[in-house]
Formats: sequence, C-alpha cells, structure tokens
Amino acid sequence: MKSFQVLLLLLLTAAASDGQSFHIGRCPEPSVQEDFNVTKYMGTWYEIERLPAIFQKGKCAQATYTLLPDGTVKVYNEEILSNGKMNSIEGVAKIKNASQPTILGVSFFKGVPDGPYWVLSTDYQSHALVYSCSDYLRLFHIDFAWILSRTRELSQDIISQLHDKLTAAGVNINRLIVTNQTSCEGLDQ
Repeated sequence: MKSFQVLLLLLLTAAASDGQSFHIGRCPEPSVQEDFNVTKYMGTWYEIERLPAIFQKGKCAQATYTLLPDGTVKVYNEEILSNGKMNSIEGVAKIKNASQPTILGVSFFKGVPDGPYWVLSTDYQSHALVYSCSDYLRLFHIDFAWILSRTRELSQDIISQLHDKLTAAGVNINRLIVTNQTSCEGLDQ
C-alpha cells in the first residue's frame, strides 16, 4: 500500500508539472523510417517543435550529429537561455540493433541508462521527426517528440504531415511547443 501511495504521489506531482508529457499505460510503438541511413542524417538539425521537456528551457535549440570512427554518433545539443547565455550538452548515440538503425539510444551522463531516440521520418535534406518514450513500472510512460529541420524554418505543409504521423503514433500534438528560432546569432556559424 505504501509503495502505491508513493507512486500515486509521483504521478500527481508529474501531472502537475508542465515540463513533461506523462501518460498512463505503456509506450506506443510507432513505425520508424525504413532504410534509414545514419550517415545521411549527420549534420545540424534545428528544432521547430517539441513536446515539453524539463531539460529544454531556451530558444534556438539545435543538435549537431557527427559519426565517430567506432560507429557511434556524437550528439551536441545547444540552445540560448532567457538570460542570453548559451547552454549545451554533449552525448553519444548508439544504434541498438543493426537491423533497425532508426532506433538509437542516447546517453548524456555516464551511469545513466540510454534514452530512446527513434527516427520516425526523415528526408535527410529538410526535415526529421524524432520520438522518444520510456516506460515506468509498466504503469505510465513519459514521451518526447521533436520536429527538426535543416534550416531554422520549415513549411507548414511539412509540419502538418509530421503532425499527422505523430497523431497516428498516438502522440497528442496539442501539447507541441513551437521553438523560437529568431535572434540566434550566438549559435549561427
């Protein structure tokens, strides 16, 4: 009974916070990009929209992926915080299963389990749709989603298509947040 009360308190606290997307039940298993080419995916991607994430607080969010000689991927995420300071973090992504290269695990801290990184869709040149979901005690899950672009803007037609894919995967697109990609001079190279 005590553990149930702790779990209930955790769920209520999580539901009260606006920083994550908590859901009852297990993670959905959406379709991923077929014939994924990790090499073509490398480079810089700009965040256009995302589900709320407590670890993302700034604007001008972008990620740069670099293929390393051992087959892993260096992940470098950066953003500009409201105080004007740059915030960045570096991690490593690994393909979990060579037969499904669109399903990666990303780690930013040693000793912490990899977070899922599923590429649901990409054309490699203009847009990508990424989904992440983790189950907890088979009772609830937390998910994240990102609409990415090779430029700081993406056409509304493409965004609508990616919204449709998220909806088909069971993701509530009404919680998506548009990322401010203006006045990003500190990050532009």
